[in-house]
Amino acid sequence: MTASSVIPVSIEFFPPKTPEGVEKLRVVRQALYALKPEFCSVTFGAGGSTQEGTFNTVREILAEGVAAASHLSCVGATREGVRGQLALLQAIGVKRLVALRGDLPSGYGAGGEFQYASDLVTFIRTETGNDFHIEVAAYPEIHPQAKSAESDLKAFATKARAGADSAITQYFYNSDAYFRFVEDADALGVQIPVVPGIMPITSSTQLMRFSDACGAEIPRWIRLRLQAFGDDTASIKAFGLDVVTDLCEQLRAGGAPGLHFYSMNQNTATLEICSRLGLQK
Repeated sequence: MTASSVIPVSIEFFPPKTPEGVEKLRVVRQALYALKPEFCSVTFGAGGSTQEGTFNTVREILAEGVAAASHLSCVGATREGVRGQLALLQAIGVKRLVALRGDLPSGYGAGGEFQYASDLVTFIRTETGNDFHIEVAAYPEIHPQAKSAESDLKAFATKARAGADSAITQYFYNSDAYFRFVEDADALGVQIPVVPGIMPITSSTQLMRFSDACGAEIPRWIRLRLQAFGDDTASIKAFGLDVVTDLCEQLRAGGAPGLHFYSMNQNTATLEICSRLGLQK
């Protein structure tokens, strides 16, 4: 493996909802630690609904000797509430945060004292100085609620200028969208590292559902191939490995600063992709 082929890897998990899920994730994490991830992040449910599970999972990752990043969302939140969360995260040794606006739980009024993720970033910096490395979200294919590509890019620039250290993107399957986004951000004077988010393809129905919900585009040729496989799970997984490995190769060759894998609390696909990339240490 040449020095130029080495690229940092990070991995995202979601907090399990059952004791069985907690146990399964422990096994999954141990397998993925073979990749020597730079950090592992843990998601935060709508309106902070999974806060306890998120922080418990973060504690476990830290206890396993791996850097952990906690997601933190501000929609519907108060300054006092976020202040308490920051104090708790500092106390358990977290050094990295993924600061997001987040989604409202269904049937939940807007409320809260923060309007945008940039407000949360500003608040974290004001409260804690440089105690945390702050990640923010980026949308190469434009946030589904953005009025325009230009307004979305400006919102990203605002987050960066508020004090973000780096960004992780929504997943995508078109590397051109990523490189164009980085180029456009650079033209605005935003030069924080933008790490591409990678979603392994293991199930076509799951992928279609997620993508429709979050606005990630599945290129027509990929969609049609997946549809043609029907219920042939083995063919879907084999095709998915080829597509996502090729995407990662393009991103690495183009100078992406890292790869952030959305593991979905599974390890097989991420391990295989990284093995093909020569990243299994």
